[in-house]
Amino acid sequence: MASDMNDYFNKKKSEDNGSQKSTGGSGGGGPKGPQMPNIDFKIGGKSGIIYFIVAVVVLLVLAKPFTIIEEGQRGILSTNGKYQDQALLPGLHFIIPIIQKVYTVDTKVRIINYASRIESNTGASGIMTKPAVTVLDKRSLPVSIELTVQYRLNSQFAAQTISNWGFSWEDKIINPVVRDVVRNVVGKYDAEALTQMRNDIAAEIELGIRKSVASLTNSPAVLQSVQLRDIVLPTKVKEQIERVQIAKQEVQKAEQDVQRVKQEALKRAAEAEGVAQQARIEAKGKADAVTIEADAKAKANILIAKSLTRELLELEQLKVQGKFNDALRENKDAKIFLTPGGSTPNIWVDTKDIKQRTTAK
Repeated sequence: MASDMNDYFNKKKSEDNGSQKSTGGSGGGGPKGPQMPNIDFKIGGKSGIIYFIVAVVVLLVLAKPFTIIEEGQRGILSTNGKYQDQALLPGLHFIIPIIQKVYTVDTKVRIINYASRIESNTGASGIMTKPAVTVLDKRSLPVSIELTVQYRLNSQFAAQTISNWGFSWEDKIINPVVRDVVRNVVGKYDAEALTQMRNDIAAEIELGIRKSVASLTNSPAVLQSVQLRDIVLPTKVKEQIERVQIAKQEVQKAEQDVQRVKQEALKRAAEAEGVAQQARIEAKGKADAVTIEADAKAKANILIAKSLTRELLELEQLKVQGKFNDALRENKDAKIFLTPGGSTPNIWVDTKDIKQRTTAK
C-alpha cells in the first residue's frame, strides 16, 4: 500500500513539472483545470494475504459451516435431503455448507392440556392446549374429558422419528392415541358411574395410552404421566346425580337417626336393667335378712325348747300364780280359770261387771 501511494505522488509531481514547463514555453498561457489522478491499485505480497483472509472469514460467516446443539435438544443432520440415522448430541458440529443442513428438535418434557377453556399458560414453551376429548358414554350421552399429558421425544430414536413421522410427530402420535384411548375407555361406562369410578377410569386411560405409544416402532415418544383433571357431564345428568346424592344423604341421615334412637333405647334399657338388678339385689338382701332372722329365731326357739325342764315350767307357773294372787288381793270378786296342765295363759273374770273381761298373760 505504501509503494502504491509513493508511485501516485511521484507521478503527480512529474505531471505538475511538465505543465509548468509547457506554460513557461508558451509565454503566458493560462493554467489548465484540475485533472483526476490516475490511481493504480496493485496487490502486493502482504496486502494480498490480508485480503484473502478477510474474504475467507466473510465466506465462513455467510456460509456458516458449523452448528451448535444446546442441551435438551438433538440435531437431525440432512445430507442432500437424506436424514442421518444417528442424531447429533449437544455441542459444536461442523457441516458442509449447502450440501448439509441441521434441524434441531426439542427433547425436553412437553405438555398437552385437553381443556374446555383456554388456560393462562397457553403458548408457553413446550405447553399446548387442545379441545377437551368429547366422547359418548354407554348410553350415547355426550361427555367431555379434560386431562393433561406429559411426554417427551425419545432422544435415542429422534432421527428415525423425524424421518418416519416428520416434525409434526406430536399431532400424529400423541393426540390421536389419547383421543382414541379415552373414547374406548369412557364408552364402557354410564355417565353416572364416571364420577364414582374416577380413579379406576384414570388408571385405565393412562395404561391404555402407555401401551399404545410403546407399541409403535422405535418407541418415538416417552410418556411421563397422564392426569385426569375433570369429567364434564351433561346438565341433565348432573342434576340427576345431584338428586341421587341428596336422596342418599337423606337416607344416611335417617339411618343415623335410627341408630341414635336405638342407642338411646339400649341406654334406657341398660339403665332399667340396672335399676331392676339393683331392686333384685336389695330384695334378695332383705329376704336373706328375714331368712337369717327367722333361722336365728328358730334356732333360738330350739335352744329354748331344749333348755325347758319340768322344774323350770313349774317355777314359771308359780311366778304367774303369784301375780294372780296379787291381783285377787285387790279384786276379791274376780274368778280365775286355769288351763289344763296349769300352763299359761290363765284367764280371770271380774264378776262385778260381767261384760268386762280381761286376759292376763
